[in-house]
This record gives sequence, structure tokens and C-alpha cells, in this order.
Amino acid sequence: MKIVVVGGTGLIGSQVVALLRDRGHEAVVASPSKGVDTLTGEGLAQAFKGADVVVDVSNSPSFDAEPALDFFTRSAQNMFRAEEEAGVRHHVALSIVGVDQVPDYGYYQAKVAQEEAVRGSGVPYSIVRATQFFEFIAPVMDMSTEGTEVRLPSLRLRPIASADVAAAVAEAAQSEPSNGVRNIAGPEVHGLDRLGEITLAAKPDGRTVVTDETAGLFAGMPDVLTGDDTVDVASTRYEDWLKQH
Repeated sequence: MKIVVVGGTGLIGSQVVALLRDRGHEAVVASPSKGVDTLTGEGLAQAFKGADVVVDVSNSPSFDAEPALDFFTRSAQNMFRAEEEAGVRHHVALSIVGVDQVPDYGYYQAKVAQEEAVRGSGVPYSIVRATQFFEFIAPVMDMSTEGTEVRLPSLRLRPIASADVAAAVAEAAQSEPSNGVRNIAGPEVHGLDRLGEITLAAKPDGRTVVTDETAGLFAGMPDVLTGDDTVDVASTRYEDWLKQH
């Protein structure tokens, strides 16, 4: 199959492309560096020509509400217009576990709008919702560092390796459209502050974790980001992943 991966140069997309090519598919990278701009529509018609499946793992360059909403909705409109013209028969989108239960966080609401666009597009689809990536923990810690203290709330997360997310997205791309949502998560639930402690125990750098419910990107978030008992659980543990990265 010809499978176009929008955002195919990013953390998830590059791994999806590699997995699909290993399975013998024609995986085409669509990104601004390849002359494809979903915001303007430039290059979409050519990239999607002859495609069976489009995988969207692109991300907004901003986490702020208005630019994120503009990115996801405008990109979706341009992609679905091009997909209809090209006869694409399956659209796979990557989203976030619990995304529709966080009404006060603008970036999550932008992702909800993206999901709504997918459902209303008329193109058969599959949505993969994942929890936060292991690779995201260290940057969150850096953003919350004050001197030698890493100030983090105790919000529960169930993080997952990006490789496991890429595998689920690639699997969806090779399967029939589900016209529904699959939730995936890592095997363990930890408070974000505890994840910080685990990280610094494995890679000490002189910082210590201070629990602060008002600090950082996840301050005030509702406890909905771990998923429920129906999530598909990946096998990679965070501590094991840290030893290899």
C-alpha cells in the first residue's frame, strides 16, 4: 500500500515510516521539509496522489490555545479536501488519552476539534489515543526547574514509549478503518513528581524533586490522563527505558 505519513520526520512519524517500510509498504513522508504544508495545502495533492492511507502524526508548533486550534482545524480541512480528491480510503490520526475530559486546557480542546474534524470528514478513519510519551518527561522537568529544584505536581500519568505508540499507529495504518478510538498506555501509573524522582535516580544531575501542585504544564489538570481499564497496555516500563536512553 501507499501510506502517506504527515509529520513523518518527527518523533513518532519517523518511527512509523520505518516500520511501514520494513513491512514492504510505500511509506511517503509529508512534511514542510519535503514541500508539503498542511496549513496552506501546498504539496498535498501531489503527496496524496495514489495513496491508500494517510497517517496524521503532525503537531502544532504552539501549545497555546488559538494557534493550536488554527493549526489542527485548518490542516484537517486541507488534508480531507485532498484526500477526497485522491480517493484515500483510510485516515489514521494520533490523539491523547483523556483529551475530551480537559475542558480548561486549550491545546487539548484543539485536539478535540481535530478529532471532530476526522469524524465528520466522510473519510473512513481510525483514531489512536496515547498517553504522554516517556520522551516528554525530561523536557517537562526542565520547564519546571528552579535552581536545583524540579517542581512537579502529583498528577497521575501512565506514560508510554514512543516506539510503542509508533507500533500502534503503524498497525492501525495497515488495518481496516475502525471508525472509532483505540486507547493505548504504558504499564505503570505514577505521579508526575514520582516520575521526576525515577528520572533523577537513573540520571542524577544535582537536582531534586519538590512536589508542587501549582507548578508547570500539568498544574490543575484533572485526573483523567491514565485511561481506564479498557486501555491497551504496552509492555515497556519507564525505568527499563531510561537504562537504554
